[in-house]
Amino acid sequence: MAKIDSFFRYLISCKGSDLHLSEGQVPKVRVHGAVTPIPDQEVLQGESFQNLLAEICDAKAFNNYLEGGDLDFAYEMDEDSRFRCNYLKQQNGLAAVFRLIPTEIASLESLGVPEAVKEFGHMRSGLVLVTGPTGSGKSTTLAALLDYININFNRHIITVEEPIEFVHRNKRSIITQREVPIQTPSFADGLRAALREDSDIVLVGEMRDLETISLALTAAETGLLVFGTLHTNNARKTVDRIVDVFPANQQSQVRTMLAASLRGVVAQLLCKRVDKPGRTAVHEIMFATPAVSAIIREGATQKLYDVITGGKNEGMQFMDESIWSKLREGMISPEEAYMKAIDKTRFKKFLPENLASLGEASGENPMAH
Repeated sequence: MAKIDSFFRYLISCKGSDLHLSEGQVPKVRVHGAVTPIPDQEVLQGESFQNLLAEICDAKAFNNYLEGGDLDFAYEMDEDSRFRCNYLKQQNGLAAVFRLIPTEIASLESLGVPEAVKEFGHMRSGLVLVTGPTGSGKSTTLAALLDYININFNRHIITVEEPIEFVHRNKRSIITQREVPIQTPSFADGLRAALREDSDIVLVGEMRDLETISLALTAAETGLLVFGTLHTNNARKTVDRIVDVFPANQQSQVRTMLAASLRGVVAQLLCKRVDKPGRTAVHEIMFATPAVSAIIREGATQKLYDVITGGKNEGMQFMDESIWSKLREGMISPEEAYMKAIDKTRFKKFLPENLASLGEASGENPMAH
C-alpha cells in the first residue's frame, strides 16, 4: 500500500472530489465545491513529499516531471478507486492535484441530464460538443453518453484522453481507449489515426488547439461521429471559440464547415445545492437545425439565443431556463442562480437584498412563483 493511499481514503470517506497536496502546506480536500485542510496533518515538505509523489508514478515519467514541471496520469488504488493525477511545480516546490474518478459509470438519468441529450447517441456522423468550465462534469456526462451508446448500439468507439478517466467495458459496442501521451503522442495524432481504425465514433478528450479542432471538423465531415469538449459556458461562446481558433483568412471557410458538421452543443455547469449537500448540473442544449446552420454560416451567433429559446419542441434549452427551473424547485439559492446565469437581470430581483423591497412593493412573496 502506498503512503499516499491514506489521503485518498480520507477523500473517499468524506465524499470529496479532489485532493490537493502542495509543498509548504498541509494536505487539503475539496468537498461539495469547498476546499478545506485535512485535520491533524503536518506541512508537506522536502524529500519525504517527493517520495510520496514518486511512489505511485512511473519512474521515467516522474523524472520527466522533475525536469519539465507537469505530468498527467491515472492511478488505481483498488478496483473501486481511480484517480486522475496532475503533478505540477509551484513557487514553494512540488504540488499535485488528484480527482476521484467514479468507477461505476452513472446513467444519463441518474445525472439529471435532459432526455434530449440521448439524441446525440443515435446520430451517425457529425460533431457534438460537450462544454463547460473545469470541474463541471463534462467527462462524467460524456462517459454516460458513451455508455448509453455501448448498451444500445453496435459501434466501434475510440476515445483519445489525457489521462483515461472512466474505464469502459465492451457491451454491444467495441470501445478502444487510448491515453495521451502513452498510447498516442497527442490528441491530434490519436484523432488522425482513428480515421484509419474503422471507427464509428471518436471521443476527443480536449479540443485545445487548431490542429485538433481542424481534424475533428474533417473527421465529422467524412462520416464519423465526433464527441469533443471545450471550456466554454454556452452554445454561442462554443461556436465563436471554434471559429476564433483559426486565422482570420480561414474563418469563413471554417464557419461553412462547422455549419455543415456541427450536430449540437451541450453546455453544463454545476450549481451548489441548498436542499441537501452536493451539487446539481444545469444544461444548455442546442441542436443544429437549418436555422442554426444558417446563423453559423453568417457568423451572426448573437441570433442563437432566439433559436434556442424558440426550439423547446426540438429538445433545445437555454442555460437560464435550466437555472430558473432549479431555483423554482428550491434546489439552488438565488445567489447561486444569479452567479451562474447568463442574463443576470432576470435573477437579480430574487437576491436577498432585493427581496424585501420587492415584497413590500407587490405585497406578496416574490419566491412564491
